[in-house]
Amino acid sequence: MAHPQQLGFQDATSPLMEELLHFHDHALMIVFLISAFVLYIMVAMVTTKIYDKYILDSQEIEIIWTILPAIILIMIALPSLRILYIMDEVNDPHLTVKAMGHQWYWSYEYTDYEELGFDSYMIPTQDLMPGQFRLLETDHRMVVPVESPIRVLVSAEDVLHSWAVPTLGVKMDAVPGRLNQTAFISSRPGVFYGQCSEICGANHSFMPIVVEAVLLECFEDWLSFVLQDS
Repeated sequence: MAHPQQLGFQDATSPLMEELLHFHDHALMIVFLISAFVLYIMVAMVTTKIYDKYILDSQEIEIIWTILPAIILIMIALPSLRILYIMDEVNDPHLTVKAMGHQWYWSYEYTDYEELGFDSYMIPTQDLMPGQFRLLETDHRMVVPVESPIRVLVSAEDVLHSWAVPTLGVKMDAVPGRLNQTAFISSRPGVFYGQCSEICGANHSFMPIVVEAVLLECFEDWLSFVLQDS
């Protein structure tokens, strides 16, 4: 999760987030090179008194500064389009979870199992246990197995919400009357935090998302325990 004074992204937990981080570094390097080149040209134009009359009116120069930006845009666009298509792929999910946004909590329903669903509320500050994070902990976590494709169906019951977990590279709007879907694969066990990313009212800041990725054996044990209780 994020920590104070952090400048970069959170550590990637899914292959999709790794791709997003690589693309970010790729685009940022291009931006740095362009900025350095423009700064050099500006300094050179201000400080030097030497100029070439052929540079002021040159067909070759105009061709270069027309074609070069187009090549740079292609270098950015192709990886971007590839990631966009990857984000839309949902291939044979092992588990489907329906996340429903409410004012101001989330409810989860495991559609592959009968009567397996629960509401997830933020734990008030006065009820937090030592080591738990303020405004991020919930009374019920969304538990998923690691290294398994998970499909999340996202919708809302009242106003616009957004189901977002940055370390998984997932962000999907929850729209009343509409069912959106996204997918992710957790590469390692852990607890990953997110929050509603769409302003949804007075308590918008108080509907966190907690995804706990566990080994398949632990997930089966959790599943048996929850089904017995229900």
